[in-house]
Amino acid sequence: MPPADDHRVDVHIDRLLAERGMTLTDLAAKVGITLANLSVLKNGHARAIRFSTLTALCEALECQPGDLFTVQVPEERKE
Repeated sequence: MPPADDHRVDVHIDRLLAERGMTLTDLAAKVGITLANLSVLKNGHARAIRFSTLTALCEALECQPGDLFTVQVPEERKE
């Protein structure tokens, strides 16, 4: 199993917030999680996300999970 910090998931919360004219504080209030925990997720430092939190984020941002996250293609697969 790879180390917990070794992931290639990009989080697109900043882009979605900008597109919707929302702040991180607004989103935290709508989703019902702390601003600190939302910041950890936004900055790509979260180790996991609950499906209930993912659902709440998607509802608040009117998006799908694929709009929130993408996985980078490994360098060896880009060739």
